Amino acid sequence: MNPTFPLKFAANLSWLYPDRHFLDRFQAAAADGFQGVECLFPHEHPESEIRARLGDLGLELVLFNAAPGDWAAGERGLACLDGRDADFQSSVLAALALAQRLDCPRVHVMAGLCTQADRNRALTTYEQRLAWAAEQARLAQRILLIEPINPRDMPGYLLNRQLEAHALVQRINSPHLQVQLDLYHCQIVEGDISTQLRQALPTGRVGHLQIAAVPDRGEPDAGELHYPHVFAELRALQWPGWIGCEYRPRQSGPGGTSAGLNWLRAATALNEEGLR
Repeated sequence: MNPTFPLKFAANLSWLYPDRHFLDRFQAAAADGFQGVECLFPHEHPESEIRARLGDLGLELVLFNAAPGDWAAGERGLACLDGRDADFQSSVLAALALAQRLDCPRVHVMAGLCTQADRNRALTTYEQRLAWAAEQARLAQRILLIEPINPRDMPGYLLNRQLEAHALVQRINSPHLQVQLDLYHCQIVEGDISTQLRQALPTGRVGHLQIAAVPDRGEPDAGELHYPHVFAELRALQWPGWIGCEYRPRQSGPGGTSAGLNWLRAATALNEEGLR
């Protein structure tokens, strides 16, 4: 075990710094010490501007989502939806191409919504499309991620549990398809986070972590999930990947995100201690 093993945190620019225009959030994240960033839908913003900010600030884009369909109309992914093969394939190919241009290694593909009555059919469609998508990711030299999301925040979402996601990844058996383990969603649905981490991380099937407080989805410094313990677990497991900060700052006004980063400063202090 190494209690000072360095952890890497990425600012989710779709959630943090809500008082700023999206393109201005890159500078804010860099100023707060983040070296990695992630976001939901970069295709909604000028690609040249994103690329320029990443390069100028020395930031790494570590993850983004493929286009999920018509978000405003309630779609939350295309992978399990009947009759949407062409839309799904177009979304995946466009996201992989964008990931190559932005030098982003990972793309999250959202599953989509379904009714309980349609669940078995939707799961079959989902697996078939993920197998195709994993091959496209291999050709593009990227990694696709699937993420279980809790049904309280997103009712009807197809994928809710870590074991189900891991079983899918095992069946498809491609190193270009991995699981995104969001500890906020996992705590709400399954709990037992220490055991989840100890079982999942050594498999090599987890490609990305995300964090937020439970239940309010604020900074990871309050609530029922004790993040100092979680970070100690991750150090002990020597998690080498990124930890995405996908939370809603409790102070939404100017400077609110930065003011709420004491937890990050504490974690960074441990990183620096480990390097001495």
